[in-house]
Amino acid sequence: KVVPDRVSAIYEVGEEAAFVITVSRGDQRVTDGSVSFVVDDFLSSGKAAGLPQGDVELGDAQAKVVAKGRRPEFLRCQVTYTPAEGKAVRASAGVGFSPEKIGLSLPVPDDFDEFWADQKRQLSKVAPEPKLTPVENTVDGVESFDVQVQCLGGAPVSGYFSKPASAKPKSLPIVLWVHGAGVRSSSLGNSLKGAQHGFLSMDINAHGSPNGKPGTFYSELSRGALSNYRHAGRESRDTIYFRGMYLRIVRAIDFLTAQPEWDGKTVVAVGHSQGGGQSLVAGGIDDRVTFIAPGVPAICDHSGNSAGRVNGWPKLVPNGADGKPDPKIQMAARYVDAVNFASRCKAEAIMSVGFIDAVCPPSSCYAAYNALLGKKSVINEPLMGHAAPQHIQDDFWTRIVEHAKSTKASGR
Repeated sequence: KVVPDRVSAIYEVGEEAAFVITVSRGDQRVTDGSVSFVVDDFLSSGKAAGLPQGDVELGDAQAKVVAKGRRPEFLRCQVTYTPAEGKAVRASAGVGFSPEKIGLSLPVPDDFDEFWADQKRQLSKVAPEPKLTPVENTVDGVESFDVQVQCLGGAPVSGYFSKPASAKPKSLPIVLWVHGAGVRSSSLGNSLKGAQHGFLSMDINAHGSPNGKPGTFYSELSRGALSNYRHAGRESRDTIYFRGMYLRIVRAIDFLTAQPEWDGKTVVAVGHSQGGGQSLVAGGIDDRVTFIAPGVPAICDHSGNSAGRVNGWPKLVPNGADGKPDPKIQMAARYVDAVNFASRCKAEAIMSVGFIDAVCPPSSCYAAYNALLGKKSVINEPLMGHAAPQHIQDDFWTRIVEHAKSTKASGR
């Protein structure tokens, strides 16, 4: 099988970066067939956008495509190898130019904090009335429950909650797991992972849906009532779907911090994609949160087009016939943009960014990362698209455990 064994990028070398292209079969360089490439900025590509595009010669030497940064941005090189016989093979790599200078695409609305403070006041008037139903698990010394907690926004908090059975009062940190896009049950496995490591651990699904149902139940929801939840109610900040999703995060933290075993110190929120966006929101909407771990976060930079860059998932703001963002929807979207919550987040953070991620583009992730106020670090992946590989999940969990230990040791 002939595959490009590596298409890589030198990360920010002055004003230029070289994408290095090789094609090999095993340990041998391939010299037959053809290679074409095009560089894009996730909105426009190639010569029409003033970016490199063309063909390269196959031979013993590596081929290099030099791209120049025009501003703080990410560029992506997409390469196609077409063999003399057989199917074409594609590979990509990305490079960032001064990504730490990518800022907010639009200012945070003047009444952003007031709006969300009012939403939380309304939520506080709703009695939680948690219902815990014991759930069997295979882990000795851990108790698990299906939990439903009343909330504002049209649906309850729905999740699996696990804890060490013998935990003493005020002894355990909290970890809240939040979900990526789609419609599914909460994960008992995530809740168990946290509990096995000494956390009060809760995994909530994004929609307040019942847990543990057959796959057909969630498929029908996905095709029916939740078929386009991403864009539902987007004409107003009061009806936009993510409003309810974010309030469920606050109510889940309410439930967890009410547990007698909570140590009164540590609250972690972790997730990838839509879950990454929710973890950013958790850190910005609730000052009880002390650590967030957003992987390739979605729900970021809805107004990116206004700054000449691509909007993040779920492309919430459409452009009109004039090519400009719909002003009504863009205004509503600013109140649920995870970037704006990041600008309020003082929690410690670790984030992952895929430089060829077309779902949650790296510029949208960095807009959020740069806005974070607390101690932070980022895992940059020039060859990664929209993914949560095991090594990143492991790095996140290591940092979460370290944070809990250091917080306990410091007495904060």
